[in-house]
Amino acid sequence: MSEKQIFAALEIADHEVRLIVGEFFNTRFNIIKVERVPVTGLVFNEVTNPEAITEAIRRAVQQSAKMIGADIRRVILAIPSYHLKRYSYSTSVNIEGIDGKVTVQDIRKAVRDAESVRVDKKYIVVQSVVNKYTVNGVSSRRRPIGEKADQLTIDADILCADRKMAFDLVTCVENAGLQIMDIFVDLYAVGKESALFEQAIDHQVIILKMEREMTALGLIRNGRLTTGTMLPSGIGTIAGAIMDKYGIKSDLAVELLKYSARLNHTVLSTNPVYIWAENGETHTINEQELVDCVRENINLWLNDLQKTCSPILQAGETTVMITGEGGETNGLDELVQDRLGVSVKKYIPDTLGGRNACLTSCLGLFYAYQDKFPITEATQSSLDLDEFIRHVSYRERSADDSKEHTLTDKLKGLFKEGKK
Repeated sequence: MSEKQIFAALEIADHEVRLIVGEFFNTRFNIIKVERVPVTGLVFNEVTNPEAITEAIRRAVQQSAKMIGADIRRVILAIPSYHLKRYSYSTSVNIEGIDGKVTVQDIRKAVRDAESVRVDKKYIVVQSVVNKYTVNGVSSRRRPIGEKADQLTIDADILCADRKMAFDLVTCVENAGLQIMDIFVDLYAVGKESALFEQAIDHQVIILKMEREMTALGLIRNGRLTTGTMLPSGIGTIAGAIMDKYGIKSDLAVELLKYSARLNHTVLSTNPVYIWAENGETHTINEQELVDCVRENINLWLNDLQKTCSPILQAGETTVMITGEGGETNGLDELVQDRLGVSVKKYIPDTLGGRNACLTSCLGLFYAYQDKFPITEATQSSLDLDEFIRHVSYRERSADDSKEHTLTDKLKGLFKEGKK
């Protein structure tokens, strides 16, 4: 892998396209550009407007490329966890090298064998995750490259998604003029960004990825993503009561619900949190009215969540992590904690430029892809590095020239003043 590599990660959510361009440089990750473009073309379980999604992707790419100074050609794609299914598979390959040492090629062959597992026709293999390598009777999560052995055995999880939705989204991306470098399940990407796979060794963690019109739930147990499902409701569904009662647009209703109300309180402020004029009349909403308006919808969402999570909670010690579009909603974590009776926390990425819960899975794509570097030996970036470096160098030179010119003018001015 070269010293600097720049990648673009793409997620198509139920209300917007999210594109992040970032770089790995000397093991550090930096965000270069974040672009979010509204779109209504993906619902709970299907792509309803592929043309709108394609155009939103194209807009996100063009707007990012304009700022970066280089065309974006390839992306890492997140697939929604609708119909997520996991197959556990173990396979062995003989070590055929002259020196009898395990090589990257041996691991690749074992992974290809695992990915060839037969799946139901309604599913498609999205990614493989090797959980354990075994050589000479010793098992480890570490890749045994360079160790002498006659045989290599891997235990892998094959993660599959809904075939039709996956193909529809891939088609939208390709119609936007992009190549796809790799694909990952969005819940797996969330786990990578928040380091849940390392945390969920001695207990299980439920991921709540709450979007506008859906909530994806994933279970991580023993450091592995084991199951996933989706609820057909989200932060926008809850905020629908505000839209119906006050005639406020969806985006504004969601923002008010997320940042202007404390959902875990029953007695709230009567000071206005939003004021607007309509037909010559002034209208206001206070915090108490806001929460009272959505209380019923919140309870419906909590009831569905409790029903879905109850069997999991009975299996052992569990914690819950909320992220996604609804991950920053004030008091939502405490409501879930009271209803489920387990520890609940919110996750907001701390990467500079990406500190928004809705970007969690998109950011996780970078780390999921990075994990495969030692095996895939990926060398392609998402854009032309030479073109990008030329653009950055030109801007830096222009800035330096301008600064030097300004300083020279100042010195000349001082000499002129001295002569006078």
